[in-house]
Amino acid sequence: MPDLGKYAGTVLSAYGVTLALLAALVLLSLWRGARVKRALEAQERRMGRGNG
Repeated sequence: MPDLGKYAGTVLSAYGVTLALLAALVLLSLWRGARVKRALEAQERRMGRGNG
């Protein structure tokens, strides 16, 4: 790892926050996708199209 000098804490915390936000976005996308899929399946069952 390169020597970051007096900015090491700032740079590393910025990387940490960025990685945390990216992970949160991925998890939120997966969670919301699963929720929408369940809602769509429920709607299809209500409409009588749950055969497939």
